[in-house]
Amino acid sequence: MFFSELFLFLSSIFAFSVSVVCGGGAGLLLIPILKSMVPAAQVPAALSIGTASSSLSRIAIFRSHIDWKIVARFVPPALPAVWLGAWLLKFINPLYLELILGLFLVGNLPTLLKKGIVSEESDSLPVIYLSLIGLAAGFVSGLTGAVGLLFNRFYLRSGLSKEQIVATRAANEILLHIIKLALYASFGLLTIKAIGFGALIAVAALGSSWIMKWLLPKISPSFFKRIGYAAMVISGLSLFGGAASRLVQDNGAGISLTPVSGGIETQLQWRQGYFALEFQYDEGIEFENKIGMNELPIEKQIIARKLIRGADKFILEEVFGISKHYYEVYIIRKGKLEKFDI
Repeated sequence: MFFSELFLFLSSIFAFSVSVVCGGGAGLLLIPILKSMVPAAQVPAALSIGTASSSLSRIAIFRSHIDWKIVARFVPPALPAVWLGAWLLKFINPLYLELILGLFLVGNLPTLLKKGIVSEESDSLPVIYLSLIGLAAGFVSGLTGAVGLLFNRFYLRSGLSKEQIVATRAANEILLHIIKLALYASFGLLTIKAIGFGALIAVAALGSSWIMKWLLPKISPSFFKRIGYAAMVISGLSLFGGAASRLVQDNGAGISLTPVSGGIETQLQWRQGYFALEFQYDEGIEFENKIGMNELPIEKQIIARKLIRGADKFILEEVFGISKHYYEVYIIRKGKLEKFDI
């Protein structure tokens, strides 16, 4: 257990140091690590303790760079959205959202691979646009415990320097973190275990802020941007891979290719569902879906019930093809497989 905690501590120092350099992303980097240590529903609570501490330390260090006009437009719509995201955490699986966030972040790979990273635009954003960003950031933050790099481009388009991005983001998020912690506690998600890991992350976050106070001025603008985009891609790959793996495991998903007479069949299983896509050289593509007896039309049920009399086991499938629609009955009787089209 000691090595797991040490790995989390060192990873947190690295993640929050990268977060200072690129304007965010520590939470997204740490989500997969935390998921191996605490239940998924408690990850946002543990993460919020650390990120709240990080935001406080950044405000203390970079307070003179805060753009209060952006804070005034961002925070009010974000507050109710945080409550909605935290409340939905009790009812929906955040893994699906993590898949989407992962793909979004991996989309920065082409920019990372460019020889020179071009500066973002610095046009002033309309008030309503900043309010919508605050709404989206609050919702995602409440549901996952982290927003990180998702909205970095919007900050850059506001014409902020790297110090202003760090300071203004911290000012925008500190109140959200405090509200999230209160909501997680009221929903029973702020457990002793979550508090313990959150405190460990908080210590690492404070240490990283002190380190980056002296290191940030020594980093060149081009290297600053490249680290930022690299963090986005790494976070996306980690989020997507971890969420996809858990979804496959939790839902018993599987896919297989099976040669059939005159073609090939692809079978997909998801939870209790079963789907098949069959390609036959002489008949083309057919989609097959496993169904129950009550899903057959009445006249087909009469035929199927006659066919399955005395069968040890049977399977019914609905088949869709080009300009055709019919049903198949598979029957196992005394170890022999029979197939009927109805």
